[in-house]
Amino acid sequence: MGRQYILIVFAVLLMTSSINGCSSVEESKVLHIYAGLYEDHAIKAIEAFEKETGIKVKYVRLSAGEILQRLQKEKDNPRASIWFGGPVDTFIQAKQEGLLTPYLSPNRQKIDDMFKDEEGYWTGIYAGPLAIVSNRLWLQQNGLSVPKSWEELLQSEFKWMIAMPNPNTSGTGYTILATLIQLYGEEEAFDYFRKLHEQIGWYTTSGSTSGRLVGAGDMGVAILFAQDAVKFFKEGFNQIVISFPKEGTGYEIGAVAMIHNGPETEEAQKFIDWILTKQAQELGKQVGNYHLLTNREAVSPAEAFPLSELNVVEYDHEWAGLNRQNILERWNRIIFRK
Repeated sequence: MGRQYILIVFAVLLMTSSINGCSSVEESKVLHIYAGLYEDHAIKAIEAFEKETGIKVKYVRLSAGEILQRLQKEKDNPRASIWFGGPVDTFIQAKQEGLLTPYLSPNRQKIDDMFKDEEGYWTGIYAGPLAIVSNRLWLQQNGLSVPKSWEELLQSEFKWMIAMPNPNTSGTGYTILATLIQLYGEEEAFDYFRKLHEQIGWYTTSGSTSGRLVGAGDMGVAILFAQDAVKFFKEGFNQIVISFPKEGTGYEIGAVAMIHNGPETEEAQKFIDWILTKQAQELGKQVGNYHLLTNREAVSPAEAFPLSELNVVEYDHEWAGLNRQNILERWNRIIFRK
């Protein structure tokens, strides 16, 4: 009888240990994120999310095009559950390729329709316009005025002194392509790109790098999002000057989405719920990010450029996303020739 009692106790202890072990595994589950926005912003948001929810997060910071390429390679075995930040054009291509899964967060009701996919495949968390960003000292040294049009960038004085993000890897770079095609029409836009290509001194992997090159004086001019240029100016690159092309400019919607068949569904949904809140969206200001915010209750930074005050093209993000692959193939074939 004593031996049977010992065996029963041992079995109970073994079952309890197994249950506790499963509980421990559940508690230690980690949310994996691909972040397409500034790393300081991603870190700030992730730290706040971990503190508020108790969910641990691991992230990898990549440009939007790089994230899309990674999702394509990992389609059958996704390693992350959230795509956090970066222009929505790439999200739309990802949706078309079956790389995202819809989620209708209850907090989407605070986001205007223009900033979200009606089926819930992505939701916008910030926005910002494209700008021409120049180094004031370089302009003065070369007797040039601040460029305020796309056409001015074709002047001989700018030859090899313009930095532009590579559209293959950078969401910013692709937004430039899609903007000019929607402004001029495809044929006229590609005629322009042929000429602009002769002016480019550096194609950068990410949009932000081109702004840093101008801020440091290594390049005279760059094309990037205005809020990124404001960030660099505030960081001490005080020769930066921002202008907007008079013909019209495009803009990004930075988004968040769930990755199809990602390993952490429940945690991913909680992250989207959280990042759509007023408090979460306003965190970027604490680390010097000056986006327009999409939550109607959130207060955008004073330094942000309202789209309503600019000459913005009727930018069709859906068209840009659905046609992204064809446009890039043409750009690579006849302009970049990689």
